[in-house]
Amino acid sequence: MPELTIVIIDDHSIFRSGLRADLDPALTVLGEADDVPSAIETITRTQPDVVLLDVHLPGGPAGRTGGEEVIRRAGPDAPSTRFLALSVSDAAEDVVGVIRAGARGYITKGASGREVSDAAALVAAGDAVFSPRLAGFVIDAFGAASGETAVADDELDRLSSREQEVMRLIARGYAYKEVATELFISVKTVETHVSAVLRKLQLSSRHELTAWATARRLL
Repeated sequence: MPELTIVIIDDHSIFRSGLRADLDPALTVLGEADDVPSAIETITRTQPDVVLLDVHLPGGPAGRTGGEEVIRRAGPDAPSTRFLALSVSDAAEDVVGVIRAGARGYITKGASGREVSDAAALVAAGDAVFSPRLAGFVIDAFGAASGETAVADDELDRLSSREQEVMRLIARGYAYKEVATELFISVKTVETHVSAVLRKLQLSSRHELTAWATARRLL
């Protein structure tokens, strides 16, 4: 198990304390929060590797779950942080909503401490993790029909081959420095390519880019 830093976001203190006690010792908990405003503050202040995030949190806007709001607002200020949703809900709309917002995985609260720890490590490494019964929702929601594939091809044609390489790495959660190392280019060049990718695809953040790439099965 790699050493990782974690923040736990859940509005039930008993669940937070129980989860904290059950996590692998290699996972260091930097903080906790129980609503949307405190979650955003904690994440942006501590910059953890992974956030274990409850989907339904108080303090969010109407029409969007608290978990979605946390990702959308904290994500841009914590670009290297990845989000793993934890919820008692297995409703399709909850799963799809938080994944569209930028979460890299979604598991139910019936998972053991070991399973959550393993999922956090996988998400930190750039993988997507879902409880088995939830994977179908994600495939159905983001599955590319033939028309969607054509649109994706057309959109990809706007990007150079290098921009496509950078796009995939950034969408997988790589930091700019990691992309630079992977592609043997400078961080400044990575920044230039990311700006071009977002402009050409008419996106505003790396989290929107991740959702865009996931929907088109480009990761």
